[in-house]
Amino acid sequence: MDAADLLRRNQDQAADDPSPPIPLCGTLLRQHRHICALFSSREDEYRTTLPFIQDGLARGERAYHLIGADRQDDHVRRLNAAGSDTAELQRSGQFELHGWDETYFGGEGYFDPDRWLAVLEQNLASGPRITRFLAHMEWALEDRPGVDRIVEYEARANYLWRKYKDAVICCYDLTRFSGDVVIDIMRTHPLVIIGGILQENPFFVSPDELIEEIRSRRGAAA
Repeated sequence: MDAADLLRRNQDQAADDPSPPIPLCGTLLRQHRHICALFSSREDEYRTTLPFIQDGLARGERAYHLIGADRQDDHVRRLNAAGSDTAELQRSGQFELHGWDETYFGGEGYFDPDRWLAVLEQNLASGPRITRFLAHMEWALEDRPGVDRIVEYEARANYLWRKYKDAVICCYDLTRFSGDVVIDIMRTHPLVIIGGILQENPFFVSPDELIEEIRSRRGAAA
């Protein structure tokens, strides 16, 4: 399903869906708001994500960005160049920028999906404003315990995101993640952005089915 078909489908659902639409890549996000975005360069990434970020800030929505420490200065510079006063937005609480240690690794040095999903839910349930999350996923490339559970985490995240109106773009750098990981990750997201085009993901597998598959893999490897 291409962007034009997806736009028509989302418009048809508008009367039945109380969630305010979120524009992204020439279409509207409605029911599904857990998006996998595959990029080959920072320029490709920001061509897609900056309009999503700026639109949310202009609407008064929250921006919650998970970015590695090595890229945070560049990220802030790009937001400022696009017209955002990030210092003021951070002071007001509308914009939050976080690294890996205090979020995914919980200050403990390892990744625990249960812990992080609980933190996310507290954040999502904390107020009436929609939050637009931007999550760089390179934390899963670090040599830390638990990072091998990323596919399980992304599958389980669908249980969480479908309960709220908030949206998340999970950004994956195709130059750093292996093809096998990318294929599995794609199966955990109902929507995918490839080449700047948002599509309904034909490879999406329901979280119940995928989690059972992951458990079977572990049992076979034991």
